[in-house]
Amino acid sequence: MKMKEIAAFLTIFFILLSFGACKKAQQPAQKPQAGQVKPVEVQTETKVAEEVRPVVPDEYKYDAKGRRDPFLSLVVPKQKNLKKKGASPFESYDLDEIQLMAIAWDKNKYFALIKLPDKKTYTITEGMILGLEGGKVEKITQDRVVIKEYIKDYKGEIKERDSILKLHKGEEE
Repeated sequence: MKMKEIAAFLTIFFILLSFGACKKAQQPAQKPQAGQVKPVEVQTETKVAEEVRPVVPDEYKYDAKGRRDPFLSLVVPKQKNLKKKGASPFESYDLDEIQLMAIAWDKNKYFALIKLPDKKTYTITEGMILGLEGGKVEKITQDRVVIKEYIKDYKGEIKERDSILKLHKGEEE
């Protein structure tokens, strides 16, 4: 009987032990709690300097002389059909939109017939203003019209540009 009693005791012991182990596994672990935080006293040392200089920040001033505005776009879109008050109809279109139709001449002078995008035709002579940029008709020959314009580049500088309207667009020089 002793053997049976020892076996029964061990069985009960292991059963209780296993239940106890399960109970511990099911309980959530408690988080460690911090104690009260004590304020830290900051000790500052004051040193007296022999010379006291006022602190003046360096000032930077931008000189834009001769430079372009960095906030303006380098690509300037063309303004289509920008009509000026009191301007003639052929001053209201860009030179790329004007088509040279014919050239006629007499003993002293050349005349050019141009067609605008609005399908109207006009006769021009040397010295007339043509195009949005205020180009002046410099010379009219038998096959072309030379126009001198003063335009602003991306830096804002005014530059001279010669534009040519050819009677036959397929011509190459």
